[in-house]
Amino acid sequence: MRIYILQIETSTSVCSVALVESGQVRQHESVDEPHVHASRLTILIQTLLDRENIGFGDLSAIAVSMGPGSYTGLRIGVSTAKGLCYALDIPLIAVNTLQGIYTGFLASQAVALPYDLYIPMLDARRMEVYCTFFDHHGKVVVDTQALIIDQTSFDSYQSHYSRICLFGPGADKLESSFADVQGVDVIGGIQTNAIDISQIAFAKYQAGEFEDVAYFEPYYLKDFVATTPKKRVGL
Repeated sequence: MRIYILQIETSTSVCSVALVESGQVRQHESVDEPHVHASRLTILIQTLLDRENIGFGDLSAIAVSMGPGSYTGLRIGVSTAKGLCYALDIPLIAVNTLQGIYTGFLASQAVALPYDLYIPMLDARRMEVYCTFFDHHGKVVVDTQALIIDQTSFDSYQSHYSRICLFGPGADKLESSFADVQGVDVIGGIQTNAIDISQIAFAKYQAGEFEDVAYFEPYYLKDFVATTPKKRVGL
């Protein structure tokens, strides 16, 4: 029996989908443009299925990047995933976005990296990031948190972890801050992608680790704060 999992990633400005068979990527599409998730997500999904000549009824499960990340992006991705699961009567799989970034980053490296601590990051505006700390065995050292970063943020960890790697969409803005900090490297240009959660999603499918479609909500980490638009001053 073929196990097809449709994977959705909308936690950042990247809108990404992947069609995966038993943990192996068959097709994937990504668009990195602001505010396109609502208009492009379902089109990307249909494109993948048509390309592989697979119908919605052939899907075994839907996997979604659950957050943290963009409030609006997560809401759109999770709502779409839940709607498909409900309509097709198939299970929903959720993967922590930072876990996906970490797994995808290591899988993309041709050689082993010389780091003791890996910290994938998502942008939370200004100098704040969402992050999780992983040791070189993949064990979570510090759970997902919101952290305001400065040059001393990792000093207390360097006695145990001499080489620290920062990466992910939230790390790019830190390159200049840590350019001269010994033992902390920033690897830029690492974006979110639906293919990054493939192995985690398939393992969860095999283990039967599914979410309650009716009650599942994105992992926002922080409450959404709406801003009031500035009033236009008439002439």
